[in-house]
Amino acid sequence: MKTITIEGQLRTGRGKKATRELRSQGLVPAVIYGGTTEVNFQAPVLAFKSIVYTSEFQQAEIRVDGKSYNCILKDIQLDKVSDALNHLDFLQLVEDKKVVADIPLKFTGTAAGVKAGGKLVTKMKSLKVKTYPKYLKENIEVDLSALELNGNVRVEDVKEEHYEILNSPRIPIASVVMTRQLKQEESTAPAAPAKK
Repeated sequence: MKTITIEGQLRTGRGKKATRELRSQGLVPAVIYGGTTEVNFQAPVLAFKSIVYTSEFQQAEIRVDGKSYNCILKDIQLDKVSDALNHLDFLQLVEDKKVVADIPLKFTGTAAGVKAGGKLVTKMKSLKVKTYPKYLKENIEVDLSALELNGNVRVEDVKEEHYEILNSPRIPIASVVMTRQLKQEESTAPAAPAKK
């Protein structure tokens, strides 16, 4: 799994005035929690770019005052008006402590229903899982080859070792729907003659 490095400094000032001052200098306040102590730090807005503006699931190695923390991004707060980064929350990965993370789905194979003329509709981009840090990975692969026309792949169909999937099991992840053209072809197909 991809790991990015973020260099930060410990944050001393608290409160709105201090954070406003930070942001005016191009710095973003952030926090690391989940370990033995909470670490409040700041880093330049550019340092967070590759972990915030991506659909990939990545780890972050955050270096603050000579110490290094392995983390995953948990929450982002953006400015309501300007969309600028306001604050970030990171969860420290502790070896023997399970974490909850959103792992992106990667669809593989061509669905049988698509080969028959249907259209693939993906309904979820990621799954919420609970696992130990060592099992975290970039994505969960979902093979769609057996997906038939008007069929669904549901959360319960995803079998992933070492992962406790927290989403509701009946939610569809992907389905193959009939295209308008297919519906028209079916409705204009000659009806079978009635048996006497």
